[in-house]
Amino acid sequence: MTDLDTVVIGAGVIGLAIARALAEAGREVMVLERNAGIGQEISARNSEVVHAGIYYPTGSLKARLCVRGRHLLKSFAAEAGVPIKPLGKLIVATSEAEVAAMRALAATAHANGVDDLVEISGAEARVMEPAVQAVAALHSPSTGIVDAQALMLSLEGAMANAGGQVVLSTEVTSIVPIAEGGFRLFLGGEQAGEELTVANLVLAAGHDGPRLAHGLAHANYTPPPRSYFAKGNYFALAGKSPFSRLIYPMPVPGGLGIHATLDLGGQVRFGPDVEWIEALDYQVDARRVPSFYASIRNYWPDLPDGALFPAYAGIRPKIVPEGAPAADFRIDGPETHGHAGAALLFGIESPGLTSSLAIAEVVVARMG
Repeated sequence: MTDLDTVVIGAGVIGLAIARALAEAGREVMVLERNAGIGQEISARNSEVVHAGIYYPTGSLKARLCVRGRHLLKSFAAEAGVPIKPLGKLIVATSEAEVAAMRALAATAHANGVDDLVEISGAEARVMEPAVQAVAALHSPSTGIVDAQALMLSLEGAMANAGGQVVLSTEVTSIVPIAEGGFRLFLGGEQAGEELTVANLVLAAGHDGPRLAHGLAHANYTPPPRSYFAKGNYFALAGKSPFSRLIYPMPVPGGLGIHATLDLGGQVRFGPDVEWIEALDYQVDARRVPSFYASIRNYWPDLPDGALFPAYAGIRPKIVPEGAPAADFRIDGPETHGHAGAALLFGIESPGLTSSLAIAEVVVARMG
């Protein structure tokens, strides 16, 4: 006999989306979050972009769940009153040398089911965004922005209405399987020495997921991945935005390039870059600003000197090291790890926010 039916570890957007789906499917759900509020780590430190599904290998979880998740997210936002804006995006080729790669990206997007992506000329791009310098561009009208905090609050509210609950300031330090079925969770912090037993478990703990999963070692289970940290710094622009849409350069290893995004108030911010680090550190290093000016001026040559100031930083939960090919989302179910009633999530980086509701569908289906 266990204390609880289902526990979700992690109250970021992924954990909350899964918890809401499980609660609405009739499960008794409790979400355990180590911080004093929901969504204070990965989910609070991103671009808040609703992606179309352009960048990801065809057939990958990232591609399938981004396209599906975008539709689910827009419907949920409309029903729940979550602020969302389909601003659109230009992906710009700033030299003739980038055009072939841009067209390859468009082919991938079309194969992924993105049916509204259009190639335009540099002149057409400047009509849409006069400040942009480009020789060609892709216009993605489906790309937009969403209020991530409002989304998480709405997911939490929907879960609570279905009988679930979030318990804050409760850290799970380790997990071990119970021989007769279920899992034993050991707690830390103010609850140090306490433990819970649960019948079903969802591990959506972001950066801490791989470490916690090692307690679920099984003879037939491929070892959980390692955590690697790819920091993304953001700088905000002083003054009025020169853009009405999101502006993206061509992707770079480890990320999508230093792009221009708008928040719901209309302020522009640039980022993220890719800075591989050894430990979690959310300080923005102002010494990186020269590389931002150089990158941004490739597509906005009129960026004034002294116009950028540090905003915030996020850290991608990578499961492969620097230089390795990008990893897909990893959602390990019982068929992978051998433990009935558990779903373990790793490497849920971009487009995780967009994909969150579709990821929840997958987890509910795998848990039965």
